[in-house]
Amino acid sequence: MSQVADTSSPKLIRGLGLLDASMIVVGSMIGSGIFITSAESARLVASPGWLLVAWALAGLLTITGALCCAELAAMMPHAGGQYVFLREAYGPPAGFLFGWSLLLVIQTGTIAAVAVAFARFMGVLAPQISESNYIVAPVHLFGSYALSLSTAQLVAIVLILLLSATNTRGLKTGKLIQNTFTLTKTAALAGLILVGLLLGWNSNSAAYTSSWWHPAANGWNPQVVQPGLTATGTSAVLMVLGLAMVGPLFAQSAWNNVTFTGSEIREPGRNLPRALLIGCLAVVALYLLANVAYIVTLPLATIQKPPNSVATATMQAVFNRAGTIVMAVAIMISTFGCNNGLILAGARVYYAMARDNLFFKRVGRLNRLHVPAVALVVQGVWAAFLTLPRTMTNDPHTGAVTYGNVYTQLLEYIVSADLVFYALMVGAVIIMRRKSPALDRPYRTLGYPVVPLIYISLALLLVIDLALLKAQTSGIGYLLVLTGIPVYFIWRKRAVKKERG
Repeated sequence: MSQVADTSSPKLIRGLGLLDASMIVVGSMIGSGIFITSAESARLVASPGWLLVAWALAGLLTITGALCCAELAAMMPHAGGQYVFLREAYGPPAGFLFGWSLLLVIQTGTIAAVAVAFARFMGVLAPQISESNYIVAPVHLFGSYALSLSTAQLVAIVLILLLSATNTRGLKTGKLIQNTFTLTKTAALAGLILVGLLLGWNSNSAAYTSSWWHPAANGWNPQVVQPGLTATGTSAVLMVLGLAMVGPLFAQSAWNNVTFTGSEIREPGRNLPRALLIGCLAVVALYLLANVAYIVTLPLATIQKPPNSVATATMQAVFNRAGTIVMAVAIMISTFGCNNGLILAGARVYYAMARDNLFFKRVGRLNRLHVPAVALVVQGVWAAFLTLPRTMTNDPHTGAVTYGNVYTQLLEYIVSADLVFYALMVGAVIIMRRKSPALDRPYRTLGYPVVPLIYISLALLLVIDLALLKAQTSGIGYLLVLTGIPVYFIWRKRAVKKERG
């Protein structure tokens, strides 16, 4: 195993049990995605059957990935999790590139996106909170980029900084927030499912009025949903299905966050694998049921273009305006708890990098309450900044300028690279069995080697599909990751000088 730099007291403490670890898995996964992303997936595949296939395939990736990750987590229960797995299997550069990408956009961009989702749904309750209600009007930077500060962005920033500050107050505080909000939002998601299945079921829904397996019968045109696509028929459906999986994969991502807290889990050889499997199975099942609830409650056109979100449209169909308000509150609870989990776990990766002398030394220190406070601050400040940039779009007909959020583009840019890192982690199970067969493995991957090969094959097919259909955004994602290469060598050079000096 790689040697890491020693740090001064205090040390990380193992204060998380099975329930706490499971709450991190579930809480990090259930955010805003399940309530929102089915709209874009439904627009792309234009049929109830293929919508469920997109979510089911994303679930298959999640479950097979978790089965493999569990072996690594039980074998190497250290702070940093996936960073450590990649470092040990492929060498320090691979681990650093993962950590760099996590800090640059994967973790921080997700934190920013979830925070703005929280603000958007707060706007349902308080209309003055809006992305178009500016405190500082958009200031053009270069190209199509601008900076602004709206009331919604301000709420998002306050949320990020509040949760970052709260998590510096110790692990007990962080896990209390995590457990409370995860249980609450899981109950809210279950309530949405029950409302849809028991009260929303009607003959005008997509389940009854749309073709399940023939998108063309529902007015689907592959060249419209994906301009430039030359494939037709089943081939076109399968290629667009890959794009439709982006939202579900985003909604099901972050299950690996619990591994970042490996040094703080009690009995990690037993609790980490169980938490991963319990959490992922529960969330995948809830997500599939939620989509069934959407399909049996709403017409396909409403799922594709809901007035606010698919979830609020479902509740509104049953309870009118009251349903919208209830769902908005539920999504706020969900995004609050999700961000707490992302913030709590993500800081442990930068802490581990600093302990390897691959990041600022102070980031590798703990405060008197045994948490990486500086890492939490660095992550929080950068995530807060990612809520500020906007993209500018000019309407060619009217000349009107509209603004979007650049971090959502960054998340799209990084999807392919993120999948590559997940596939490398799954591949690390195979590599570590050859490289370090004598290491103690409290848990061994079920179905090995078939399960790892299923994940790697599906991930590779999806990466190729996104490269063909979204070449520009995939390319930018890889470039963002590759910016970490010169940074790695700079830090490595400094570490070598320090060791010699």
